[in-house]
Parts: sequence; structure tokens; C-alpha cells
Amino acid sequence: MKPHTLSSFDRDLDAIRLNVLTMGGQVEDAILNASRALEGRDEDLAAQVVQGDKLIDASEEEINAQVVRLLALRQPQADDLRAAVAVMKMAGELERLGDYAKNMAKRVPVLIAAPVIDGAAGALRRQSRLVGQMLKDMLDAFSRMDVALARDVIARDVEVDDMTNALFREFITHMMEDPRNITPCLHYVFIAKNIERMGDLVTHGAEQVIFVTEGRPAEAREKGHSTALIETPEG
Repeated sequence: MKPHTLSSFDRDLDAIRLNVLTMGGQVEDAILNASRALEGRDEDLAAQVVQGDKLIDASEEEINAQVVRLLALRQPQADDLRAAVAVMKMAGELERLGDYAKNMAKRVPVLIAAPVIDGAAGALRRQSRLVGQMLKDMLDAFSRMDVALARDVIARDVEVDDMTNALFREFITHMMEDPRNITPCLHYVFIAKNIERMGDLVTHGAEQVIFVTEGRPAEAREKGHSTALIETPEG
């Protein structure tokens, strides 16, 4: 009877994991389309991202409900409980990633009406692409419980941090050169910071893979230089 219960738990958890991977695909699309809308000044595509966030939210709610039902019905032991809770945490990280993509998309109409900052949107898309590839690899690591790939994803977050710092310096320079650039550059600063936070969320997901597989928290990770140390224009 006990092996049957364990088999049922594994089967149910695998089904929920598939839903998490599907949700991850939705988030990948949201990040990609938000950055495309930003670079292409595409208000319609931005609106699609904002509207599509409702589907991501609904996916998280369904996954959480499935995990709660699983825990109530199967009453898992320690290792299985850790795996089930990690799935719920993963869904939460993905939902927050979707929120950041939505926030990026919401700024597109404002930036369309603001002065153009040459190269800014393209640079942010490159930053988004880096995080998007990290997310893709993190989900792959999650699907296969691949600890080596999870650690590789975590290591790449330093590049996201460094890119954010470089963008901050560039946007501050634009604001100091011309006051008309302040409004668009402030929006770009917020977007860059949100993309950096996306990278943090992806690394949290990778850390969950390590925690489930090895039964202990992932080792402390290296971080890039803090944007708090970057000087801002006076006045």
C-alpha cells in the first residue's frame, strides 16, 4: 500500500511540475514581448503583455491549489514535502516575474510620448534577453533536477547586476546632459532595476532546484556591485 501511495504522490507532483513549466513558458513570452514592445515602441504588444498577466496569475493560483490538495491527500514525508513546497515557491517566483514584465509593458505608452534616448530600449532588451535565457535554463534545470545547470544560472546573475550598473551610469549621464531626458531616463532606470530583480527571482528558482536535490540551501552567491553606490545627479 505504501509504495502505491508514493507512486501516486510522484505522479501527481509530476503533473503539477508540468503546469509550472507551462507557466514558465507564459512568463518567458511576457518578458520577450515586453522588451520587444519597449524597443519597437509597440503599444498594442505592450497591452497584450499587460492583459496576458491575468493568465499568469491564474496559473499560479491553480498550481497553489493543486499543491494544497496534494499535501492534504498524500501527506508526504520530509523529502516529498520539500519537493511539493518548492513547486509552490517556484510558481510564486514566476508570478512575480510576470508582474515585472507587466510593469515594463505599462511604461511603453509613457516612453512613446517622451523624448527618445538613443540605444536605451535596445540595451534593456539585451538585458531582458539575458534574463530570459537564464529563465529558460532554470526551467530546464527544474524539469530535470539538474544541479549543475542550476548553479550555472546562479553564476550568470552577476552579469545582470553589472549590466544594470552600466545602464544606470548611462541614464544618469543623459539626465545630467539635458533636463528633458529626466522623465524617460527615470522610467528606464526603473525598468533596468526591475530586470535586475527578475534575475534575482530566476536565481531563487535555481536555488530551489539545489535545495530539493541536495536537501540543503544553495551556497551564498556572488553579487555585482550595488546600484546604491552609484552617484545621482544633484538638484
